[in-house]
Amino acid sequence: MKLLILEDEIPAYQKLVTFVNTYFETEVPHDWARSNTDGKALLSTNKYDFILSDIQLLDGISFDLFNDIETDTPIIFCSAHDEYLFEAFNTNGIAYILKPYTQLDFIKAIEKYQSLFKKGDYNALDQQTITDLKTALKEEKSTYKKRFVIKKAKGIQLLNVVDISTIEASGDFCIATDFNGKRHTISQNLGSIHQQLHTTKFFKINRSEIVSIDFIENLENHFKNRLLIKMTGLKEKVMTSTATTSEFRKWLEQ
Repeated sequence: MKLLILEDEIPAYQKLVTFVNTYFETEVPHDWARSNTDGKALLSTNKYDFILSDIQLLDGISFDLFNDIETDTPIIFCSAHDEYLFEAFNTNGIAYILKPYTQLDFIKAIEKYQSLFKKGDYNALDQQTITDLKTALKEEKSTYKKRFVIKKAKGIQLLNVVDISTIEASGDFCIATDFNGKRHTISQNLGSIHQQLHTTKFFKINRSEIVSIDFIENLENHFKNRLLIKMTGLKEKVMTSTATTSEFRKWLEQ
């Protein structure tokens, strides 16, 4: 058995590898790609028993990859979406894991995929299904997150998205800093949060940080084509990665 993992977040990738090896009780051979470009190269030259695929990769959504390269390999999608796309998965009989996922979620997805095969109900991902999924994703993104529910020692508080300056990954959780410098723990991973935020307001500047355009105070050029960013509420400057700087500059000019 050999599988392909399409996942841009390293902690999420590591978690999937652990889940796979635990389920099959052996170290399962696999390839890993963080972008559509790398995934396309691997799919063009390799055969896999099944694919674990996040939806949002470094260079776009994975639906575009499967639109470019037809494959009859079973795909289990790893999704942070839970409304329109969730319904589309069920309608099309696609196995999926809803982020943030657990070992039990993974087992259920594997069992669903195996059950579809045994019943002969599994259909390879075709162009119409991809179109349906992309439409569902577009409909879901038309409504963005307005606030997060924050659990604190004194009870539950609401954090308005418009007040967030930066969001930083911290394992399976994230730390959001508001414009007053107050830190809030959000019980979701960065990929999940990023997909809920308005794309014209928030940008993922590297693999572990998201910034709000409303609280950018200053930008400085840095070595290796990076940018240092002074954010309201944050003492330390944050920095773009070499890979994101070009897109970040374009985003600033929207």
